Amino acid sequence: MNSGRSGKGARPLGAVACGHPETAAAAEEILKEGGNAFDAVVAAFCASCVAEPVLCSLGGGGFLLAQADGQEAALYDFFVQTPKENKPAETLDFYPILADFGSATQEFHIGLGAVATPGAVRGIFAIHRELGSLPFARLIEPAARLARAGVTVRPIDAYLFQVVAPILTAGADARGLFTGPEGALLGAGEKFFQPKLADTFEALARDGEALFYEGELARQLVTLCREGGGLLSAADLAGYRVEKRKPFVVRYSGAEVTTNPPPSCGGILIGFALDLLAKTTLSEHGAESSEGSLLMAQVMELTNKARVEARLEEASGEREEAAAAGRLFEPSLLARYAGEVAKQGSFTRGTTHISVTDAAGNLAAMSLSNGEGCGTHLGNSGIMLNNMLGEEDLNRGGFHCWPRDSRLSSMMAPTLAQLTDGTLIAIGSGGSNRIRTAVLQVLINLLDHGMSLDQATQAPRLHLEAGVANLEGGVDETVGVELAAQGYRTIDWPAHNLFFGGVHGVVRHSDGRFSAAGDPRRGGVARIV
Repeated sequence: MNSGRSGKGARPLGAVACGHPETAAAAEEILKEGGNAFDAVVAAFCASCVAEPVLCSLGGGGFLLAQADGQEAALYDFFVQTPKENKPAETLDFYPILADFGSATQEFHIGLGAVATPGAVRGIFAIHRELGSLPFARLIEPAARLARAGVTVRPIDAYLFQVVAPILTAGADARGLFTGPEGALLGAGEKFFQPKLADTFEALARDGEALFYEGELARQLVTLCREGGGLLSAADLAGYRVEKRKPFVVRYSGAEVTTNPPPSCGGILIGFALDLLAKTTLSEHGAESSEGSLLMAQVMELTNKARVEARLEEASGEREEAAAAGRLFEPSLLARYAGEVAKQGSFTRGTTHISVTDAAGNLAAMSLSNGEGCGTHLGNSGIMLNNMLGEEDLNRGGFHCWPRDSRLSSMMAPTLAQLTDGTLIAIGSGGSNRIRTAVLQVLINLLDHGMSLDQATQAPRLHLEAGVANLEGGVDETVGVELAAQGYRTIDWPAHNLFFGGVHGVVRHSDGRFSAAGDPRRGGVARIV
């Protein structure tokens, strides 16, 4: 089910939208148990590690944008951290693989030398400690049960397995999990089981987060890195902290939009685009009109220029030129954002997202990533470690040149919006560098065009970057003609495609009703509980 609305009868308990039916089922179970949105999102995260193993892992990290009823929103940054010390490249287990998307390939780097300090375990414990209401042991039960019972592979899961096949078959533990008796990767309709991961969830519930950062799992991880060509030390693990940040806020079309702040850049790029759009006549055009789409395209291009200028720390001359050409913003507007964008380069990998709200008005928007995984599991834990240090965009001067002991930046942008009538929205997306444009377009559809959440999610999207205009099926064909005339190389996508992200969102309406929508581009699921 891709969307839903609360009906008559008993008062609904909340809503969830995410990337897999089992992830949604975990959140639903906890809400029915009496848990709040934050209990539900922690349970959903754990289930996502089981059901969406290419995108989510206890060996990765993420962000939660949380708003408890009547309180200011807070951003929990539990993304990965670079190691405290580097080593000579020739001593590291670090090598390239090709991910095969069918029509194109992309090079990723994996191995223990690509593993950054994971933040996921610290993150879910911090969220539970500060915001949860049910015992932590209860929150891991759906995931542990699912890991033992097995998850049926969907067609989209089988496709992702094939894309990253060199990673899923790199180590013996991963091969044993993701391949069948004949050595072929599991296909649609088959089940995969993760009993070791179930044991790990139960051990964490019993022993706490110290198990991963100071206890037996920490010792195993340090030994694995020391003997196998990795970088993480006991000091890296013991010193990891969840950063609680003040979110980035921008007002647009009568709504207060709250999103991920620096050092990540996805949120501030969305904020920059909204400030640009506030100076246009976008709301006067139809949602799928050529005029509206061309305005959106222009704003995307100006946002791309701002990002490049900020990275290069160029003088204001080119900014003024862009402003004069676009007539949408003054140099002072760019100045508001450029310093923040310049602090960190973008860091984007495979991602998934979970949105939850409850009857009390709590909102949880959680975006998660494990990169693609490094190809190695942590001992017998069932945990695939991340490959975040194998990201080319992060290492513009070459690999292994990252700043030490620093939180990595991300394009992930969990986002909340509050309308003047009290309506509350939580959304977010996977999709690498398309996250910001996917979230932006859904917000515009909601705030400017008055669409329902399901309509806003289903509407066709466009994405401009590096001189290429990607146009999803349903975008007015004159938009492609005009952009081609402006010098863009245009790519027409005939239908919904996971390239354009996967925005999963929930709404708590001012009258107490709920809406939810899971993006069909990425196997999205939505439930009203």
